[in-house]
Amino acid sequence: MRALYKATAGPGFEFVERPEPEAGAGEVKIRVLRTGLCGTDLHIESWDAWAQSEIRAPLIPGHEFYGEVVALGPGVHDVKVGDRVSGEGHIVCGTCRNCRAGRRQMCIRMLSVGVHRDGAFADYVVIPESNVWVHGADIEPDVGAIFDPFGNAVHTTLAFPLAGEDVLITGAGPIGLLAAAVARHVGARFLVATDVSPARLELARRMGVDLALDVRTTRIAEAQQQLGMREGFDIGLEMSGHPTALPEMIANMNHGGRIAMLGLPSQPITVDWAKVVSHMLTIKGIYGREMYETWYAMSAMLASSATLRQAVSAVITDRFAAPDWAKAFDTARSGSTGKVVLDWSA
Repeated sequence: MRALYKATAGPGFEFVERPEPEAGAGEVKIRVLRTGLCGTDLHIESWDAWAQSEIRAPLIPGHEFYGEVVALGPGVHDVKVGDRVSGEGHIVCGTCRNCRAGRRQMCIRMLSVGVHRDGAFADYVVIPESNVWVHGADIEPDVGAIFDPFGNAVHTTLAFPLAGEDVLITGAGPIGLLAAAVARHVGARFLVATDVSPARLELARRMGVDLALDVRTTRIAEAQQQLGMREGFDIGLEMSGHPTALPEMIANMNHGGRIAMLGLPSQPITVDWAKVVSHMLTIKGIYGREMYETWYAMSAMLASSATLRQAVSAVITDRFAAPDWAKAFDTARSGSTGKVVLDWSA
């Protein structure tokens, strides 16, 4: 099969022929049709400090995908050959305290597809049946390929009730854009998104935000004035990981405000803890998706709203054939696009 492959520890990938994987006991073999590019994949390709600490080459990366089930290992009961599917990329132990308590997304022994075992940047991928999510016929392949990051957006956005609330999203990358679409769908009142990319800010406007702010030229406090807000934002969704984003968000929160933080900081952040205490703010870290409550929420929302389906699809701005993976990675790394998808169906 064709595969994007990291043969040895170091920068770069090779587009090569590799043996097809076979489904073992309890596993499902999937013919990959689409894959999404994630920041994690960019880290692995560039071989930065994080990748050096996590990746053991050789490896086929890739964890965002949509495909068709072509073979079943012994002991598979519910998934059928021919099912169109995506996959939850976190493989859990099932026996730690969190797993046994139903908090599998917080498994202490979690392994990731495309990071700790071969992933989906290939014609075929094998994952446990328990990690397979079967789609209805109405899900487009491109949208199915980004259910993983869409899940991150849904998990973060729904961390706190936000119907009728004023919501601030810092970072209008693909997950921030998806979060904006979900927040509008759920019923936020004022919705503000920030970024430094004009292209991404324009995409945020298409997602239905009331204001899309270039924080190089406009402060968030000015957005409050423009919208006639008096008391600050009720909900903050920090998606960027930029060291200035969380302090600026905290400075613009209402008393009792709640912050869900998905963006991974690249350096230490100075926080005004006095304001956190005096304004009784809540800051909640978010990782991945709830297994599998978020997946049910995603599917239900898309099934019930053509507007949301259109918004999620609009986040995908660039599509490439799998052999053009290098161009796809360059596009994703530019920081001025929405989601980038690779087509493996040819």
